[in-house]
Amino acid sequence: MSLRADELVIDIPGRASGTPLSLAFNGGEVWGILGPNGVGKSTLLQTLIGLRPPRAGQVLLDDRPLPRVPRRTRAQRLGLVFQEHQDGFPATVLETTLAGRHPWASPWRMESADDLARARAALERLDVMPLADRQVHTLSGGERRRVGIATVLTQSPQVWLLDEPTNHLDLHHQVAVMGLIRSLAEEGRSVLMCLHDLNLAARWCDRILLLFPGGDACWGPARDMLVPAVLEGLYGQPLRSTELDGYPVFMPA
Repeated sequence: MSLRADELVIDIPGRASGTPLSLAFNGGEVWGILGPNGVGKSTLLQTLIGLRPPRAGQVLLDDRPLPRVPRRTRAQRLGLVFQEHQDGFPATVLETTLAGRHPWASPWRMESADDLARARAALERLDVMPLADRQVHTLSGGERRRVGIATVLTQSPQVWLLDEPTNHLDLHHQVAVMGLIRSLAEEGRSVLMCLHDLNLAARWCDRILLLFPGGDACWGPARDMLVPAVLEGLYGQPLRSTELDGYPVFMPA
């Protein structure tokens, strides 16, 4: 299973153009997408999953243009964790997480015992099983974030797209979620995530895509992209860096 961008230009209102993206997101890799606010990180994820049309180029899933892939197949293979969640109707945490099994369910069939077991296992893994009977709207931001990740874990896609997965999370749960993401790659899944924390990117990502204001982009191995000379130009902010346990650590100057 492969997801690929072919000369892809995302559609950002008011921006004339952008660097065409031609890159493959391979199983076993964690990609970090970095850049200042407003450069199109979330738009890129939504384009890659088919929620927004590109300005130019195309997205291919298993070498097929994404619009030609049946919606059910897309929903089974691609999973998106949104930056923020809006709950359209009252539901418990368990009911919300079970929604991840909808792409796999037959029409007019209730969730199976296996579906329920998958949802409960995902809630356990994200440390929110004690909240299973709570209404989602009563949760804190961090708890809601972990429920969102548990829902996609229940869905079990081959390609994960995560928009700021550590948003609202305390330090312990940040590390736990990033460890989960790493384990997904080790299982052979593809992971793409937007991040603002350079140190999390340096610790957990294999490859980095940098999106610059104005539409320029560059990408490559994390060790080549995550260097002060490149990052200072990306953010317009002087940085200081050191190394800890074999990984670079960045601080604003």
